[in-house]
Amino acid sequence: MSNGDWSALDLTEVSNKKLAAGLLGIFLGSFGLHKFVLGYTKAGLIMLLLTVLTCGVAGFVMGLIGVIEGVIYLTQTPQEFKATYLDGRKEWF
Repeated sequence: MSNGDWSALDLTEVSNKKLAAGLLGIFLGSFGLHKFVLGYTKAGLIMLLLTVLTCGVAGFVMGLIGVIEGVIYLTQTPQEFKATYLDGRKEWF
């Protein structure tokens, strides 16, 4: 899909969601908030509960996953992000 096929609103919405998910993944990834932004409730709950129920012990691993995913989100084009995470519904990495 070329940029000409997108309305300006679609491109803005995808870019905003990409930015929000990327930054939340980097800064609050251990709580899985970036997953909730993308609509992945199950994956978000897994990350949140692992962090909380282990009193933060698993938080390091969940945080590392969040940082990796956040960087991946931010380095993709809006078209790639939409195809992979919004349309394709890829929950992990």
